[in-house]
Amino acid sequence: MPTPRVEVRRSQRRRRTVTAYREGETIVVLMPDNLSVTEERAWVSKMVARVERKERRAATPRRWDDEDLMRRARELSDEYLGGLAVPESVRWVGNQRARWGSCTPKDRTIRLSERLQRMPEWVIDYVIVHELAHLIEPHHDERFWGWVAHYPAAEKAKGYLAGWSDAARIDRPPSEQVVPGEDVD
Repeated sequence: MPTPRVEVRRSQRRRRTVTAYREGETIVVLMPDNLSVTEERAWVSKMVARVERKERRAATPRRWDDEDLMRRARELSDEYLGGLAVPESVRWVGNQRARWGSCTPKDRTIRLSERLQRMPEWVIDYVIVHELAHLIEPHHDERFWGWVAHYPAAEKAKGYLAGWSDAARIDRPPSEQVVPGEDVD
């Protein structure tokens, strides 16, 4: 792997924190102005490694198989839905372009978009809980959203997925769209 181009930006306003991010082909490292050259070198090395590690993790899809997904779904059902949602199967699918997941309550099957495999685990958990809630309440009504709300990171995950969809210019699924004039928390 070639050595990335690094740009160090020092700031008198920055007191203690050092952060880094990728800007195109460059890794930008932000640090306090009062660090020595030796400290700068150490921080740059550490922060470049951190950015590259994060990028590798993001590029590597989850290695969960259907059995792992089923086990996770059972754990989430027990923890947040009182064990009431018992799926027959949970699996990854590659044909969902407008949805993050889907559930067929009649045969109790849950399908998750492969796009989720590169997302944080708490986001995947939210989608699983959302689909599990359909096994209890099939429609996106107040009772359904009440079940989903048992997952503590539900609103955060919905925001994450909405932001991801907007950035990728993908229409949000109907259940996640904001209706004009509707109150948004």
